[in-house]
Parts: sequence; structure tokens; C-alpha cells
Amino acid sequence: MTLSQPDVPPAPPAKPPEQRPEHPDFWCKRFDEGVTPWDAGRVPAAFSRFIARQPTPLNTLIPGCGSAWDAAHLAELGWPVTALDFSPKAVEAARDVLSQVAAQGRVQPAAVNLICDDFFTFTPSDFGLIYERAFLCALPRKLWADWGTRVAALLPTGGLLAGFFFICDQPKGPPFGILPAELDALLSANFERIEDAAVDDSIPVFSGRERWQVWRRR
Repeated sequence: MTLSQPDVPPAPPAKPPEQRPEHPDFWCKRFDEGVTPWDAGRVPAAFSRFIARQPTPLNTLIPGCGSAWDAAHLAELGWPVTALDFSPKAVEAARDVLSQVAAQGRVQPAAVNLICDDFFTFTPSDFGLIYERAFLCALPRKLWADWGTRVAALLPTGGLLAGFFFICDQPKGPPFGILPAELDALLSANFERIEDAAVDDSIPVFSGRERWQVWRRR
């Protein structure tokens, strides 16, 4: 006697790249359409204060740099900075911003090492600071553990991970919210948190759900 096999429904078709935030086409589409609600067009106050109180410049990596306003600010202050994005359209936008800043005589575009590459595979430099700004919350949850491993691998003992974290229970995104316990699980084995404060100048998409945090590599 042959047992009949239960019907197995076919797997749903894969989403096209422009609907998958882990793919550069997702972000290229948004830059092409001018839909960039995460772009404040300015440097957040908490980041400016943090930079101002550092005794010496730190070689800084900004993953998912987008339009690179923060990278321009660091370069203007003489900090070495690498701005990284895997979306060619984001890198174009960053180049335009750096050109605008250069036209004002504030900084040379070449002062920022602007790279189109994947955060998880690019060849790193010796970084003392990784600046988190709307990058983790842009990643699907399946990449969070890889992100935690990668930031730990890129920083030496005493290195800093500093920036803004989208702290909330928002499973659909981007932006994808992360709960405090989830963030601790990603970082606490390799980092200690040394700053944690509310943010009072968030842009609308993050308003009321952002925390400024600084984590030191153990």
C-alpha cells in the first residue's frame, strides 16, 4: 500500500530586491524617489556634544551613511572618517552633500573616505569609533546578530560604538524597532554601556523612541 503524501503548499515567491531592505536596490529606489524620511539634513545635538568633548579625534566609521551630513561635520573638525553605504544612490547623495559643504569652504570632499561597499564584508581600517545613525534599525532582524558580531570585530578594546538606537516594539519596518533587552543581548558580551539618554531633537520618524547611547568595547 502506498501512502499518499500530504499536499505541501508552494513556497511564496521571493520579494523583488527593491522590496528587501537587505538589498541595495531597496534604498536606491527610495533615493531615486526622494523618499528619505530618515535624513534630517543636519547633525543631531547629542552627536555634536559627544564629538566636542572628545580629547582627540577618533578614526570613525559611519555604516549606512546615507547623505553623510555627520561625516561632513567630522571632516570639518579634522576627524578621519569613513562613510560607508552599499547603495550607489546613497553614495551619490553623500557626494552631493560633501560637494555642497566644500562649496562653502568648510571642508574638501576628499576629506571623507566615501565607500560604496557592504558593511559586513568590506576591508576595514583601524577604527576607534563606529557611529550608529539609522543603520541598525534599517536592518532586518535576521541580520542583527551579524551586526553585533561585526561591530565588536571592528573595534579594539576601548573603542566606542556611539549613536542613536530606535528603542521600541515595532516589528515591521524599516525602521525596525529593538527592545532594550534585545540590544543588550547583541552587545553586552563585548561592550559596556557608558551613556544612555533620551533624545530631544529627533526627526518625526524616530520621535519619542530614540535613545542616545555610547558603548565601550571590553
